[in-house]
Amino acid sequence: MSKSSFIDALIASVVMLILTSWLLGLQLDNQPDGLRIILNDAAHTTWVIVGVILVFFTQLFKAPISRVFSGIKSKGQDSGFKLPAPEEKPTLYRFLTIAALAGLLIWPFVASRGAVDLATLTLIYVMLGLGLNVVVGLAGLLDLGYVGFYAVGAYTYGILNTYFGVGFWTALPIAGCLAALFGFLLGFPVLRLRGDYLAIVTLGFGEIIRIMLNNMTDLTGGPNGISQIDKPTLFGLEFNRRPSSDEATLFHDFFGIDYSSTYKVIFVYLAAVLLVVLTVFVINRLLRMPIGRAWEALREDEIACRSLGLNPTIIKLSAFTIGAAFAGFAGSFFAARQGFISPESFTFIESAIILAIVVLGGMGSQIGVILAAIIMTILPEMAREFDEYRMLMFGLMMVFMMIWRPQGLLPMTRPKMEMCNG
Repeated sequence: MSKSSFIDALIASVVMLILTSWLLGLQLDNQPDGLRIILNDAAHTTWVIVGVILVFFTQLFKAPISRVFSGIKSKGQDSGFKLPAPEEKPTLYRFLTIAALAGLLIWPFVASRGAVDLATLTLIYVMLGLGLNVVVGLAGLLDLGYVGFYAVGAYTYGILNTYFGVGFWTALPIAGCLAALFGFLLGFPVLRLRGDYLAIVTLGFGEIIRIMLNNMTDLTGGPNGISQIDKPTLFGLEFNRRPSSDEATLFHDFFGIDYSSTYKVIFVYLAAVLLVVLTVFVINRLLRMPIGRAWEALREDEIACRSLGLNPTIIKLSAFTIGAAFAGFAGSFFAARQGFISPESFTFIESAIILAIVVLGGMGSQIGVILAAIIMTILPEMAREFDEYRMLMFGLMMVFMMIWRPQGLLPMTRPKMEMCNG
């Protein structure tokens, strides 16, 4: 323990005390003569003190703690554990994939309706994370306006269904193609930008989409949004209690069973599972193609990429277009699940959450993105009783991740070949 460590710990604890005192320790009370700042109850003050003490000792003993964790890691590496041989890995991978798919298909029939509905939302964020992973994780293009493509997909289905009576399965590819078109158009003005400048332009794009949706009241409903959006159908069979038209056929009448609103939730969940599986399959195939290698080459070094004869313009446009298409698919599913959409569902915080999923899971790692999407969706629901502290807990989790695992939960790995002498 050195003097500099003690000073750093003292500064960190003072900053923690100032921030948490304003957030948790103080409360604004509206009095007839104006607002007054009063102290919160004893429970909040206790939490503030505990947090300050925890930050102080964590910062003070940061070096010993890091050495302990590094020692555990090195012991695990020296324990004789070996990765499976190349011929064993596909068999294990297929077994785990089949087991996961079987669990996903069986689970909605044994879980509650609320759990299935939450799982559908999780799958939507998985699609969003995988789509943004193409742009950020693979191509290395920092996109802070990804929610704009998400909104385009949602409003495409909402408008087509409300004004033209187009069904979900017909509108789904249209939503993906339209979002891809927006991604293609966004790619042109940002071809020569990188880093912070690229992030600012894409952030502006997301805000422009949201403002347009707010102002185009005749088409989008403005702040009121679009409501009563139809759910997906199974080969024309509706999951409603009553048919929407004289020609419509109901699911429960066709199979001669009692009506249950759970059927609708389960079907939307299974449709989302199908689209997530298709998304993972398509991205895996793209990674094995030259375009996937080109994305990674662009991420590592654009100048070296250009020197190899690759066209950065085409590579960037393909990343923006393909990533936006998956956001359009996810947006149409969001509209179908909610039955109502408004511009307030597509704010900047959504882009920040999707970007956090990519960073938390590991840049370029599909399995890591899926795991991070599950954590980022389910954890806030589990911590709903700590409503005042949820964002604080989320921030602390991200800080700890950046300190102890900056590469993400499951970083992307590539087969490597090394040359050795002798």
